Amino acid sequence: MADTVHPIIPKEPTQTLPTYRRLLRKSSVRELTGISDSHMYQLIAEGKFPAPIKLVKGGRASAWVESEILEWIDQRIADSRSANQAGGASHD
Repeated sequence: MADTVHPIIPKEPTQTLPTYRRLLRKSSVRELTGISDSHMYQLIAEGKFPAPIKLVKGGRASAWVESEILEWIDQRIADSRSANQAGGASHD
């Protein structure tokens, strides 16, 4: 049986697939992180949480870049795991 090459998917990828970006509204960020609005804005002010972007120049609506929120979550997990292994607990 000969190697069958799918007509759409090359046998050996020659390019990377595009990275899709999603914007999350505050309710989705709150659901993903489990932190309150006031704590979220406090962390943003301290530079410890991703800041939102404006959806429209001069507009009021804001959203967060999903990848930035997911990176923040991953970092919190890593920080928590390393603190637990060191015998301490962090309550930031």
